[in-house]
Amino acid sequence: MLEETNVKTLDKVVVRFSGDSGDGMQLVGNIFTNVSAGLGNQVSTFPDYPAEIRAPQGSLGGVSGFQVSVGTNVHTPGDKCDVLVAMNPAALKQNVKHVKHGGVIIVDIDSFKEADLKKAMFKTLDPFTELDIKAQILEVPVTSMTKAALAESGLDNKAILKCRNFFALGLVCWLFDRPMSSVLNFLRNKFAKKPAIYEANAKVLDAGFNYGHNIHASVSTYRIESPKACPGVYTDINGNTATAWGLIMASEKSGRPLFLGSYPITPATDILHELAKRKDLGVKALQMEDEIAGVCSAIGASFAGHLAVTSTSGPGLALKGEAIGLAVIAELPLVVIDVQRGGPSTGLPTKTEQTDLMQALYGRNGESPVAVVAPTSPTDCFDMAFEASRIAIEHMTPVILLSDAFIGNGSSAWRVPEASDYPEIKPPYVPAEKVAEGSWRPYDRREDNKVRYWAIPGTEGLTHRLGGLEKDYTTGAISTDPLNHERMVYTRREKIAAIANDIPGLEVIGPDDADTLLLGWGGTYGHLRTAAHELNAAGHKVAFTHFRYINPLPANTGEVLSRYKKVIVAELNTGMFADYLQGKFPQVNISRINKVQGQPFLVEEVVNAVTNIMEK
Repeated sequence: MLEETNVKTLDKVVVRFSGDSGDGMQLVGNIFTNVSAGLGNQVSTFPDYPAEIRAPQGSLGGVSGFQVSVGTNVHTPGDKCDVLVAMNPAALKQNVKHVKHGGVIIVDIDSFKEADLKKAMFKTLDPFTELDIKAQILEVPVTSMTKAALAESGLDNKAILKCRNFFALGLVCWLFDRPMSSVLNFLRNKFAKKPAIYEANAKVLDAGFNYGHNIHASVSTYRIESPKACPGVYTDINGNTATAWGLIMASEKSGRPLFLGSYPITPATDILHELAKRKDLGVKALQMEDEIAGVCSAIGASFAGHLAVTSTSGPGLALKGEAIGLAVIAELPLVVIDVQRGGPSTGLPTKTEQTDLMQALYGRNGESPVAVVAPTSPTDCFDMAFEASRIAIEHMTPVILLSDAFIGNGSSAWRVPEASDYPEIKPPYVPAEKVAEGSWRPYDRREDNKVRYWAIPGTEGLTHRLGGLEKDYTTGAISTDPLNHERMVYTRREKIAAIANDIPGLEVIGPDDADTLLLGWGGTYGHLRTAAHELNAAGHKVAFTHFRYINPLPANTGEVLSRYKKVIVAELNTGMFADYLQGKFPQVNISRINKVQGQPFLVEEVVNAVTNIMEK
């Protein structure tokens, strides 16, 4: 007789898949996420790739992980997981610290032979005792049952072993009552051109699900609460894909064709991949020979009248610096996407940080101001890519979009918007009366916001040239006059400052009588907002705000900061944004929470740090 399973109903659960780089953990994690999003659950993911290039199989350095939180009010992938899937001893050893007390650990016990344990640097043949695990351990013969399920498939042993991840997925789907039909639809689409692979994976998936039904051990299963969702079409989307789609929406709303000039670099390459697929929407995506060529091709496209974009990470942003300065002095619209990673130099290519902020603000020669914005989540990448494009076009300036590896690779459930949800983008074309009079000059601009008019080449009467040498304010001719240069420097500066009149103000969440304000910027939003919620629930009065607009800052920034006795800035660097705010608002009492480990914040870390600061 089978033992009765324990069913826990939770508002959210966290699952972590882990194994070797070739074990398909990212794939099954993404499928589980996509299916959950389709059921109306909120989701947040954290793909944790190794930086090594295919470390030896079974070694600690080669472990790849994928963590996802599913449920209601989900803002982070979770500090610790309810369920860990460990495909080998190395995955268990590297990830057991992420498991909640009393959680479930599913291991492929076939992969826990003596040789496997030695590769993972275990000292004994009993890894569970050695690690002092305080969780429910489910020892599942994943490999042997996968082989049994495909014994008559005709596949060779190597191909069969590649299906092990779907046995684990089937078992996890049973644990969380995920519909198999949704998973099969996903598989059918993915392997549409490889029916034999589809059949094999579907069979193994079914075997894993049935194993859960027939399991001869007591283990908790979970029922996940779903929020009431606004009607619409929902999908699971990662930040890089959302960024690409936001650019496409901006192209549609501005009436300007989209051009991407880029060079592959982790973790930004998927933006290039996604836009390269969109020829059907008129997108021109060009892979150039290097980072400098990528940005220069985009500047040429901007001069020609395109919504011009270049994508990169920190090392590439450094290489693009001189060309971005050219776009500044030419006053051309340009969107520069920096999906930040750990540095300096090659640094930590697959890990996340917020360490490019000062480079974005100041990393060019001369007085070279640009607008800087930062998305807060994978889905917000869509909105902020649109917003970066709007600012670039309507204010004729380069805009740097500071995403990061955490939100670029991570995903969330997203309601596909209607085109009518977004405003028209209005390029500042040369007024018709100026064209008719023949009075237009290349640096003619609106006096209210200092925006230079955009003259599209090929328009009769608007023949002109631009370049990197300083121009006369009135005629647009090359000028070395000292007073004219100073006027142009301040004009370009005023143009960026005027953007503050065209962006929303800061919004504050939390008690009105709080003395402490917790704030951050960019991709730390979910962790900081959750931390603020937990702090208030524990009796600490903490308000929370988050910055999406960095340069210029929202117009009410000074007023908001001045309300609080203590302002705490939390960021994944050594204090760059805190320094930036302190320089602009020296009267504000700023404390700092910093982490530079290539990993996102844990909510617990922020809660403890804020508590310590408040108690001092």
